[in-house]
Amino acid sequence: MEKFKLVSPFTPAGDQPKAIKNIVEKYKKNAMNQILLGVTGSGKTFTMANIIEKLNIPALIISPNKVLAAQLYSEFKTFFPHNNVEYFISYYDYYQPEAYIPQTDTYIEKDASINENIDKLRLKATSSILNSKATIVVASVSCIYNIGSPDMFSKSCFYIKKGDRINRKELTEHLISMQYDRNELDFSRGTFRLRGNFIDIFPSDSDFYLRIKFSDVIEAIEKIDPITQGLIENMEFDIIYPSTHFISDKTSIEKAVSSIRIELEGRYRELISQGKTLFAERLKQRTLYDIEMLLNAGYCHGIENYSRHLTGKKEGERPLCLLDYFKDEYILFIDESHVTIPQIRGMYEGDRSRKKTLVDFGFRLPSAMDNRPLNFEEFEKIRPKTIFVSATPGKYEMEISKKEITEQIIRPTGLIDPEVTIYPLKDQIKNLIAEIKKVIAKKERALVLTLTKK
Repeated sequence: MEKFKLVSPFTPAGDQPKAIKNIVEKYKKNAMNQILLGVTGSGKTFTMANIIEKLNIPALIISPNKVLAAQLYSEFKTFFPHNNVEYFISYYDYYQPEAYIPQTDTYIEKDASINENIDKLRLKATSSILNSKATIVVASVSCIYNIGSPDMFSKSCFYIKKGDRINRKELTEHLISMQYDRNELDFSRGTFRLRGNFIDIFPSDSDFYLRIKFSDVIEAIEKIDPITQGLIENMEFDIIYPSTHFISDKTSIEKAVSSIRIELEGRYRELISQGKTLFAERLKQRTLYDIEMLLNAGYCHGIENYSRHLTGKKEGERPLCLLDYFKDEYILFIDESHVTIPQIRGMYEGDRSRKKTLVDFGFRLPSAMDNRPLNFEEFEKIRPKTIFVSATPGKYEMEISKKEITEQIIRPTGLIDPEVTIYPLKDQIKNLIAEIKKVIAKKERALVLTLTKK
């Protein structure tokens, strides 16, 4: 098994050695929930890195926002330069979800700007989880959203090696089924092009492209820099992963289309019986267009709204998310848990409210409601052993962790928090001015922080 190798000029100090030892021992004794209660500046990230190295199992770290996730990703990349450290956040630079405002009869079409680099990193994260045990994924709370079936994603991977007997036509068909587009002019991620006796493939999770050379068999697999066009490596084999997480084979699409038609018929009759002819016709027109796209292209705009049909799941069954890609034992860290846990709790209801309006007014089939984030109860059922990391843990973490709390108070630097004096409300302005005068007399400066709202 691959091993995690922590690289750092520092060694654990302050309360870190005790915290690492306690958490690892409790984990091995099957403690399901633990808290790492560490003050700011106590080196909680370094403690987490040491725990991962000692347990030597994959890790998922959920952060409350993109900024903190990026910071953690950068730190873990530094700590584990020889292992897979991946980044999984929402890939939208701009996102306006599909919505309908009945009061003004306003339909807002989904509008989004996808960050191609983040999309690449998301795909790389899932492929790394499937391909290597020594993987750390730093994610935002968006990791609890539906991203399609990991089994279908894994099944659609294409393993190629030198000497394989495969022709250009077969390889081309396989690439198209994985949502790769043929593009001879704009060769970029998720595309391929044909050149004489070779095919160039630009994997969606890579910065480099592959050149596959043919005769009767695959003669060479070359990794090439798209900027310099220089050869980076001659490869014996490689795995090409799908261009998108929402991937389906022909059989799955045919089954899904049949299921979508049945749901459409039922919902159409229901709306007609309620006298909502406009809504019924709108739903029929939109859904039949999507069906046509699925049958002809294997994909349609908003395909995620049909994920229940494509994955064969039952109504109300929980969606598949990033956590489902971890098939074996892994550890979960919830960073800044006092902020992250409430976010996870609230995501389901916000999504449901918007989608219900779309369904009620004939913009989406009811099955679109199952394209959603996990609700909190579902998240609780599938999460593994968890370390809640916070300087101020919330009520929920304190209750479920019981006595499994490890404090990290003494910083590696030995610095302590400044003394805090709390004065009564009476004469606060008079007292404040007196304190400022003391500071001025020492030729020092004062900063006054106050509330801006009553």
